[in-house]
Amino acid sequence: MTSIPSERINDMHPNQYPIGPFQAASDSSYEAIIERANEVPKLVEHLRSLVDGLDEGQLATPYRPGGWTIRQVVHHLADNDMNAYLRFKRGLTEQGPMASSYREELWADLIDYEKLPVSNSLLLLEMLHERFFVLLQELSSEDYERTIQTAVLGVITLDTALQRWLWHHRHHAAQIQNLLRTESWKL
Repeated sequence: MTSIPSERINDMHPNQYPIGPFQAASDSSYEAIIERANEVPKLVEHLRSLVDGLDEGQLATPYRPGGWTIRQVVHHLADNDMNAYLRFKRGLTEQGPMASSYREELWADLIDYEKLPVSNSLLLLEMLHERFFVLLQELSSEDYERTIQTAVLGVITLDTALQRWLWHHRHHAAQIQNLLRTESWKL
């Protein structure tokens, strides 16, 4: 996910950053970290509740003019989370590795985003989040202090990486939720 300077966010479509830019929490206590980790199992359930029952036309609707379709957002979350999981594990097993990036805007145009049902990515997310959750629950406070290097945020702790990942899910879920509300489809 590319970071947008906060001064530019006001110039964007209101649905592009419905929950605002990422800001790391000030509380980095182990208890706060575990509380954040406990959010992981709820992410797919919430996403599934948003997209269940939508027809093909609704799934093909962009969440904002010029934005991704709901289908693309769901598939993007699966791709992003696979990458995030691997970056996180590298942070646990290497000394301050450079987190790999990918061209998400180009991935969203690949044929799998168009052809595969969202249920495919929801299932992938469910299994991946289960693995990630088990890992997160077993880490020590020192593990969460380990770092990775990112092109966008610079050197960050694994706690911050977890926060950023959770924010990313809330961000995209809010985009979908705003569209559902605007169109009066489900909410």
